Amino acid sequence: MIPLQRPPLQPRLAAELARATERIRTDGPNTAGGRAAWRRAVRPKAQLRLMLRQMAPGLERCMYCGDNLGTDIDHFEPIAQAPLRTFDWQNHLLACAHCNSNRKRDRFPRDPATGDGLLVDPCREDPADHLRLYLDSGAYDPLTVRGAATIEVFGLNERPELVRGRRMMFAVVKALLLTWRAAATSAEAAEYAAALREIHHADVLRTVLALRRRRPLALAVLGPDVLDALDRLAGADPGLSA
Repeated sequence: MIPLQRPPLQPRLAAELARATERIRTDGPNTAGGRAAWRRAVRPKAQLRLMLRQMAPGLERCMYCGDNLGTDIDHFEPIAQAPLRTFDWQNHLLACAHCNSNRKRDRFPRDPATGDGLLVDPCREDPADHLRLYLDSGAYDPLTVRGAATIEVFGLNERPELVRGRRMMFAVVKALLLTWRAAATSAEAAEYAAALREIHHADVLRTVLALRRRRPLALAVLGPDVLDALDRLAGADPGLSA
């Protein structure tokens, strides 16, 4: 997971979502009513999906696993638990079918003492504050209770394809950095930089970029050639600096 920026809604869409919420409130908010209203909302859902696709990592990847194509609008706090948030833009994330329908479903673990949700919202906080990615293994280590809940709900370490994919993507990132450094033309270099921005598992690239702040560790993990390429790229392309 990586932090994401949520753009503001257009006034017309915001007003339409507010009216839909008010109808749910008037009818008496419940799970069935919220789900029925969501099914009927064809036009606003299409607009929301477009906005989520534009803010998703890489090539419209799932905002949770970062691997699969984001196909579903997920209600971060499920309709079953918060029907009045059915049309809340701050409650919408783009998810793959596996994360949304197979893993999360209506799960939303809460702190037993406060009732606050425990899942990490990448639009409200930096997932790196709760999850540490180990590049050599491709596995996540929880730094907080919320990180542990997020790993468990989305199966970030249980799904072998995710762990292996992150490990392999680390090799791809290193290769792209070296290839970028060796590019013969600026156009060729731009192509490799663009490939870095759009890779699957954007969390791998972000972890590599963050290593620049920890020089001894970066040298040990990346090696001198890759670290040199990373420094040069960060200097040449501010969009690829952590």
